[in-house]
Amino acid sequence: MSCSCTEYIPAEQGTIIFIGSTTENPFASMTPAIVSRCRVFEFKRLSEEDIEGALLKAVSDKRKGLGEYNAVIDEDALKHIARVSGGDLRTAYNALELAVLTTPPQADGSVRVKLSDAEQSIQRKAMSYNEDAYYDYLSAFCKSLRGSDSNAALYYSMRLIEGGCDPMMIARRLVIHSSEDVGMADPNALVVASSAMYVLEKTGYPEGLIPLSNAIIYVCEAPKSNSVVTAMNAAKRDAREVRDDEGVPPYLKDNTFGDKDTKSQSFKYKYPHDYAGGWVDQQYLPERLKDKIYYVPSDYGYEQTVKLNRRNKGKLK
Repeated sequence: MSCSCTEYIPAEQGTIIFIGSTTENPFASMTPAIVSRCRVFEFKRLSEEDIEGALLKAVSDKRKGLGEYNAVIDEDALKHIARVSGGDLRTAYNALELAVLTTPPQADGSVRVKLSDAEQSIQRKAMSYNEDAYYDYLSAFCKSLRGSDSNAALYYSMRLIEGGCDPMMIARRLVIHSSEDVGMADPNALVVASSAMYVLEKTGYPEGLIPLSNAIIYVCEAPKSNSVVTAMNAAKRDAREVRDDEGVPPYLKDNTFGDKDTKSQSFKYKYPHDYAGGWVDQQYLPERLKDKIYYVPSDYGYEQTVKLNRRNKGKLK
């Protein structure tokens, strides 16, 4: 975990305040007891406009920036650095500094940073399309995945990558759509997409494009179902809006540290593996939600098997 801390001790008060900064998720990497006693502030990545403004100040600032080099940066070079820095101002500053220091001065002694200089300094080819076209291509790629057109999805993915888009962006969208648009119709789609993203990350460009293309075709050709998203949204809505005064059914509660009544109720729990097929009819949802059905399998792909299993268990609704 990357973390830096400072402490502040107000004079004669005996109070100690710790301020920590980390790039990790504190809810996953820190002890819950510590996190519960902290006020957590989440910092978002900077916008491209914020980064552009900071770079322009750095170019002109003679005391803290690069003003002594009499440098100017072309608008397309400025936007390129801001776009591909991924919201990280430090990355943008480093790229700008490298571009200014390595660009030969002109006849009048000034340094002009052009798009080609920006590409070299940040090691990312500029996209051969404007920002609107970038989002149009990305939208077309996603809709082609959903529409099961592997030819179109492959074309738009390669068009994006050849234009300068990070292939990992394509891989991340593919992983999401493998659950959003394929889901339980073919659970293996998520495995294939995640594996392709891992291989791409480890092998890089261009070899990583082969498993990425393999996964794109797999997700496109797989049967489609959005039942997972529908179930998730319905459950999320009830989790936010339905007040459940009774909470978890008593026989499902953790009885390790429970009182005498809780421990006595725990014996009413039916252990599924003690029954034929590893399943027994038992209420798991809170009382107010006991008849709720969030996940409704479709008639496509693996969900046909899920529906059949439900029917055999007598719980298809």
